[in-house]
Amino acid sequence: MKQPSIRTVFATRYVTPLREGGSLPAVVEADDGALYAMKFVGAGQGAKALIAELISGEIGRALGFRVPEVVLMTMDETLGRSEGDPEIQDLLKASIGLNLGLRYLSNAFDFNILLAPPPDAMLASEIVWFDAYVTNVDRTPRNVNMLVWQDDLWLIDHGASLYFHHSWDGFRERVGSPFPMIRQHTLLKLADHLDEADRKLRPLLSDDLIRAIVDLVPEQWLGGETLFEDVDAHRQGYVAYLSARRDAADAFLQEAARARTAL
Repeated sequence: MKQPSIRTVFATRYVTPLREGGSLPAVVEADDGALYAMKFVGAGQGAKALIAELISGEIGRALGFRVPEVVLMTMDETLGRSEGDPEIQDLLKASIGLNLGLRYLSNAFDFNILLAPPPDAMLASEIVWFDAYVTNVDRTPRNVNMLVWQDDLWLIDHGASLYFHHSWDGFRERVGSPFPMIRQHTLLKLADHLDEADRKLRPLLSDDLIRAIVDLVPEQWLGGETLFEDVDAHRQGYVAYLSARRDAADAFLQEAARARTAL
C-alpha cells in the first residue's frame, strides 16, 4: 500500500464562501493554480475539525474510496482583504497560518439516493463500515456529504467524525462504541454485504498505516490536552484509539446490521 503523504500549498486568492457549511469554509485558489475547499483553523471547533478531516479523509483514501486530495494550506493576512463581510474577515484573521484544504470538484453535484443507478451493495456496505469506524455523523439524507463528479461517487467533509477527541477523558473505554447513529446513514438500506466489507477493510488498517496517517497531523494542531504530557503522547492517543477501534469492529458491525434489519 502506498505510504500516505500530504502536500502544503499557499492560499493566494479567496474566491467565494461556501455558506452551506456551518463553519463557513470557502473556495480558495492556491499557488499551484488549483482550487480548494478551504477549512479554517479559526472556525468554531478549531483544529480538531481539521484533524478529523485529515485523518478520516486519508483513512478513506487508504481503504480505496474516492476522497478529494487533502492538503495543508498556509495563508497570511492578505487573503480576502477586500471581503466586506465582517464575519468572514474575523474568521480569516483568526486563521492566519496553517489550515486545511480539499481539492475542489468543479461542477460536482450532491449525491441523492434516488439517483439511478444507485451505488452497488458492496460499495454501500464499505462506506457504511468506514463511517461507523470513524464515527462519522454526517452521511445522512439531511447532510449526505457525498458528491457525484465525473460519474463517480466521492466522499467529502469528515470534520464531524472522530468526535471522541472533543473529550479525551475515558477515550480508551469508548473504542467499542457501537455507534447507534449509523441507523441514519443514507446508504444503510443498500448495505447488505457488511460482513464482506469487514473482511475486506479491517485487514487494510494496519498499525503502520494508522501511525503513518496520524503522523501527517501538523504538530501545531496538537497539544493542550491535560491528559497528555506532550504532543507525541497526544498523537499516540489517536493511534491507540484508531487501532483499538479497528480491533473492536464487531461492535459497530453488529449495530449496523441491527439497524439495517429495523429499517
